Amino acid sequence: MESTFFVSHGSPTLSIDESLEARHFLKSWRSQVMPGVRPKAILVVSGHWDTRTPEVNVIEAPSVNDTIYDFYGFPKPMYKLKYPAPGAPNVARRVKSLLTEAGFGPVREDTKRGLDHGAWVPLLLMYPDADIPICQLSIQSDRDGTYHYNMGRALAPLVSEGVLIIGSGSATHNLRALSFDNRPPPTWASDFDNWLKDAVLNRRYDEVNHFYEKAPSAKMAQPWPDHFYPLHVAIGAAGGNPISELIHTSWSTGSLSYTSFRFKAA
Repeated sequence: MESTFFVSHGSPTLSIDESLEARHFLKSWRSQVMPGVRPKAILVVSGHWDTRTPEVNVIEAPSVNDTIYDFYGFPKPMYKLKYPAPGAPNVARRVKSLLTEAGFGPVREDTKRGLDHGAWVPLLLMYPDADIPICQLSIQSDRDGTYHYNMGRALAPLVSEGVLIIGSGSATHNLRALSFDNRPPPTWASDFDNWLKDAVLNRRYDEVNHFYEKAPSAKMAQPWPDHFYPLHVAIGAAGGNPISELIHTSWSTGSLSYTSFRFKAA
């Protein structure tokens, strides 16, 4: 396995909307992206869990992860979906230990929090049986890209231990600039997305770490950095200067990019 991933989870409607290309991409995960590979556990770094200092959710058996509906005003069937995956308490405590040793402490254990939609929506499509142990790690939106890249570097040993690390965010994420009339992506969104693909695929990771200074229309594409920092963790966790692969790209609601990457140690 020994790969890490950044997945753009886009809108929560990914959970039910068959018209979304990204939905079909994620449903093909086991056959196309990771055929024949079953992770021991999955660690998700989601843009929807933002804390002052790092936190991990530690869900002990026989409890399972709760499904958190952290979205409002969407179709009712979405609130009936469940993803009762078991917790991964040993992996969560390993995450805590690695981050603490690397100077990212204090790292708090949350024994009640389940999976937010940045985790369970893509996982529902990728691993629908909900039988792989899952834990989550929070981001710190008041820090920068380099901080999250180094956080990923600290977590790199997990990859060789059979843990699938997924950064779940969004390649572009300006919810105030969405459109619902099937128009093509605006220039600011496509410019940023094209820059991101070029920078990542050519391994200009220092530029990615400093995206607000280096990328075109960065403040428009990512008004807040929470949905971008999972990318930095995924890059760092693959060894710091990994080989990258574009595994999906599509758009919805005008400006929402689903660009997603695989990273593997060089």
